[in-house]
Amino acid sequence: MDSDMALGVDAAVGQSAVVETARGKVRGEQFRGVSIFRGVPYGAPTGAANRFRAPQPVAPWAGVREATLYGQTAPQTRSTLSDGGYPGNKPEMGEDCLVLNVWTPGADEARRPVMVWLHGGGFEAGSGSSMLYDGVNLASKGDVVCVSLNHRMNVFGHLMLQDALGDDFAGSANAGYLDIIAGLKWVRDNIARFGGDPGNVTIYGQSGGGRKVSISMAAKGAQGLFHRGIVQSGSHLRLTPRDRANEQLDRLLAHLGLARVDARKLQDLPFVDLVKGNRALMREHPARFSPTIDDVVFDAHPWDPSAPAVSAQIPMMIGTCRTELSNQVGSADESTFSLDETGLVTRLKSYVPEADIAGLVETFRTGSPGASPSELFFKITTARGYWRDSVLQTELKAAQGAGPVWSYRLMWRTPVEGGRRITPHSLDLPFMFDNVSKARHMVGEASDETAAMARQMSQAWLAFARTGDPNTSAIPAWRPYDLDQRTVMLFDTTSHTESDPHRQERLAMEPYPTQQLKGTLHRQPSAAPVA
Repeated sequence: MDSDMALGVDAAVGQSAVVETARGKVRGEQFRGVSIFRGVPYGAPTGAANRFRAPQPVAPWAGVREATLYGQTAPQTRSTLSDGGYPGNKPEMGEDCLVLNVWTPGADEARRPVMVWLHGGGFEAGSGSSMLYDGVNLASKGDVVCVSLNHRMNVFGHLMLQDALGDDFAGSANAGYLDIIAGLKWVRDNIARFGGDPGNVTIYGQSGGGRKVSISMAAKGAQGLFHRGIVQSGSHLRLTPRDRANEQLDRLLAHLGLARVDARKLQDLPFVDLVKGNRALMREHPARFSPTIDDVVFDAHPWDPSAPAVSAQIPMMIGTCRTELSNQVGSADESTFSLDETGLVTRLKSYVPEADIAGLVETFRTGSPGASPSELFFKITTARGYWRDSVLQTELKAAQGAGPVWSYRLMWRTPVEGGRRITPHSLDLPFMFDNVSKARHMVGEASDETAAMARQMSQAWLAFARTGDPNTSAIPAWRPYDLDQRTVMLFDTTSHTESDPHRQERLAMEPYPTQQLKGTLHRQPSAAPVA
């Protein structure tokens, strides 16, 4: 078995053309008419003196660099997110991780739309080299150039050191996001040589990737580097406060037996020790290393109290899956799939005030007659978290009255595991990437239904990337969201739009602030949708 097959990559049929980037020449592979360049560096290695610092330029190279294998995955706890779904051998993990992948129909002067994928996994884990993110189908069917990238995360990407060590570490709390900006600058400077248009760049992402798109809308350093944004199940409205980021640093130092004055020694530790320390802190404390208000990269929350003015003209798509948490909570606790009425009430106490539970259950049961207690649990908890934040973000964008925003919900119910997961987190991925064949564990065997879902969603994503409008002949007419009609596309085998679908559920959630207010479960006045 060749190395690509061992990594779960489709066997290539030939070499690609050689493309000269700003730092050197690369040669990839060609498959089904798409040229694929893997592991192309956009930043220098991030270890040693570069650890926790802004990304540094790549050293130029001589000759032709072979770009046929995925590059290193950023340091993190090993999981299915880091492994990318590959059988057998998996991408190496390490600090030479500032790499990206390109799929293009032709390294020519066609100036195609560019779609830059920001991977999921929160700000803690994941890889842009996942098999599910393969861009062959989007590139070949949509005549676009697809890009995915790896970047630093967790303690490596979001450790607040500037207050402890001074200006040498300014921006360290957002180093992982500065990596993304560096990747977008690489696209600006190089993508025309791969057949892409640097003036027509869409950034899109799911879960943690959606969160990265969300904060990109507010990042001054990213403006001009992208022109549209798609947030899939990842509306990120608030950042970590500076004081909380300093508390995280102190917890890490205490765990490693270091004083604040010795924090620079963190650069000398083997990266696996920091991975272990990060994992230990996650077990002990609910806080995570994540983008921070550091007054260097970000000086305010991106979507609280209003949509970012700096990106007001940029069109967006924002949406969620109907039962996001049947993935995360269901996977963590098998018993949530077999709740009775008492169990439903007991479990909901961790998500909403106890006094609200009876009313919420009644509201959601009215909208889903015949739903089991488990289905109601997943719908209510998803609405409290993912959907509530998605609605808040969509409302704020619509209220700007500038660039349009389109709203969607994925409603299709997967048949896997007897259908018990309903419409879980990440179910959109195989459809909008048109990669159903790589996701049988998520959507079941290929069928007329999965083909219809892939056609509708992938074509909408491609249309949005091309024109800033997701309308295509594959779906009914879809108008932008506004605060009067609240039009939402409900993706299903036969998709349709509705004005304010699940209205009573939305109104039941309206008194709650964003779930990103740590520890807040209390009702807020309806007139103040964002605390």
